Amino acid sequence: MSAPVIAAMGEDENTIADMYLTFDLGEEEYGVSIAGVTEIVGMQRIMPIPDMPRYLRGVINLRGKVIPLMDVRLRFEMPERDYDDRTVIIVMEVEDAPVGLIVDGVREVREIPPAQIDRRGQISRSGARSTIAGIAQVGERVAVLLDPSVLVSDGDIAIARSAEAG
Repeated sequence: MSAPVIAAMGEDENTIADMYLTFDLGEEEYGVSIAGVTEIVGMQRIMPIPDMPRYLRGVINLRGKVIPLMDVRLRFEMPERDYDDRTVIIVMEVEDAPVGLIVDGVREVREIPPAQIDRRGQISRSGARSTIAGIAQVGERVAVLLDPSVLVSDGDIAIARSAEAG
């Protein structure tokens, strides 16, 4: 699955606003709006960068563009697991910076209307914005929808920009 799959869904802004890419982390289903997704690629050789938080795994060279990688599993303090043939990188633009999110596997792109999303979890107990954009009812399942602009911190974006420039 890559950019052509996303492009094939149409250019209608209203359609894209309700479309989410769902993926697995462990036994749970998560999702991000496809509006920021540029492509999905398989695992590649990661060049580690020293002195970074553990969840920032390093960078990859994707067709001449340096993309910093965040292991979402480690970002959520879940147990580390070996990457396998289902592990993928979701490449996104977050505040005009490319970032790759390493996830256990992609499920599907699906339309989730606003009426199926509970957004009460957007504010954390500390009053700060939460990485959770909402909880969606997806058939019989529940998917946690993430806010990439909170998931990827300002510091992570600065690292992404310096990696891209370097």
